[in-house]
Amino acid sequence: MISSVQNVSNLSMTRALGAVDTENSASSSAAATMPGTAGAANGMSFASVLGGMATDAVNSLKGAESMSFAGIKGTATTREVVDSMLQAEQTLQTAIAIRDKVVSAFLEVTKMQM
Repeated sequence: MISSVQNVSNLSMTRALGAVDTENSASSSAAATMPGTAGAANGMSFASVLGGMATDAVNSLKGAESMSFAGIKGTATTREVVDSMLQAEQTLQTAIAIRDKVVSAFLEVTKMQM
């Protein structure tokens, strides 16, 4: 079921963003000294952070699926299966909330006058 998702980059429409150089080195060094730019200083882009979160979410759902199969086979306890399913549910709820915020932000940007 979930194992058919091999790579999150297949789902991403922002695959080419990693090749885009958005800042020159002078402005990047200035941004590194500003508070709240730890992600930029570490070289992490918004797309890579979202990609990492999506990968973690898929791994959580795959783990829950495999744990449910282990529960059916009798190799996992009920407690382990329930904990795994609750974690997967929380991960899915978080992913849905992030998706809703991204869609809302996109709609707000499209409403702006040029």
